[in-house]
Amino acid sequence: MGRVWTHGEWTVKPGREDDFVRHWNEMAGEALAALDPGGPAYLLRDRERQNVFFSFGPWASTEEVGRFRVLIAPRLKAMSELLDGFQARVLDEVGERG
Repeated sequence: MGRVWTHGEWTVKPGREDDFVRHWNEMAGEALAALDPGGPAYLLRDRERQNVFFSFGPWASTEEVGRFRVLIAPRLKAMSELLDGFQARVLDEVGERG
């Protein structure tokens, strides 16, 4: 079985994109310092819908994903004023090429 990944789709209120990116970077920095991720965290922005972002990153275990969710819960609550929507997923890696 491959790595475990988290993936988020963030729809940000128009005009709040810079605030969101700042908050996301702070949240990711806290998580990387406190937990055992399986690699870096990424944040991508949709070119056609400038207020839509996608985050993803691998984790060492499903237990670390659980610790991650507990750690970020207060920050997500604080970020809710910036968001029109958020969807989170936990994914299992089933293939890799390259």
